[in-house]
Amino acid sequence: MLPTRRHTNTVSIGSIKIGGSEPVRIQSMLTSDTTNVESCIEEIARLDAVDCEIIRLTVPNQKSIDSLPAIRTEMKNRGIERPLVADIHFNPQLAVNVCEFVEKVRINPGNYVDRKKFEVREYTDLQYQEELERVEEKLLPLIQNLKKYGCALRIGTNHGSLSDRLMNRFGDSPEGMVESAMEFLRILRKHNFEDTVLSMKSSNPLVMIESYRQLVRVMDDENMHYPLHLGVTEAGNELDGRIKSAVGIGALLCDGFGDTIRVSLTEPSENEIPV
Repeated sequence: MLPTRRHTNTVSIGSIKIGGSEPVRIQSMLTSDTTNVESCIEEIARLDAVDCEIIRLTVPNQKSIDSLPAIRTEMKNRGIERPLVADIHFNPQLAVNVCEFVEKVRINPGNYVDRKKFEVREYTDLQYQEELERVEEKLLPLIQNLKKYGCALRIGTNHGSLSDRLMNRFGDSPEGMVESAMEFLRILRKHNFEDTVLSMKSSNPLVMIESYRQLVRVMDDENMHYPLHLGVTEAGNELDGRIKSAVGIGALLCDGFGDTIRVSLTEPSENEIPV
């Protein structure tokens, strides 16, 4: 008997919808440098040929954003209509700037506001709340531009990059990952932004599975039903990468979780799609 799929909100990623009654969407990520327009286009064309539905690319600097109009133009010239997702780390301003050129932005709540310093300290409840207010202040410009350009957001929590504040309170744990995502999610909901997808990634499939299960329980308790992006980060290549991804993603699909998936391999990106 097939599992009953968890009911989620529907989120539009350009012409593609995620969640609700939509099929589980397949996506991948470019290995090309985003500033190398020709290389990106050739890789996008290969992914398009194997029916990759959503394509993510890294945006580490403004120069990468400046390359996006040329990538868009060449995609249009080739008749490729796939939504693009910008992967952002460390720099909130890049996330704000890129909304105009992509259908979705992915941010990591562990490094969106501050770079990790590995500091050990105790936070009073007041200090903890002050830090949350600073997070909200940093998120507001992004929320405004997401709404302005009709852009979706993925809160992409990563086991290996929890903030110092959460590490000190929750440790390196699934609970810390869940709270990292929920802090951002509560701020987004407070400001009436709902076009959100969540992921809880780890290179350890067991940590990943437990984090997603805990996240769903907490979201259900708070009457939240956002779509889930499934993936095992740094899964590897060849058989090992495929087994790790199958264990992590497969277990959650059997739970009825998952609205879009990416099998992360250290191979050419088009190899991820058949898996």
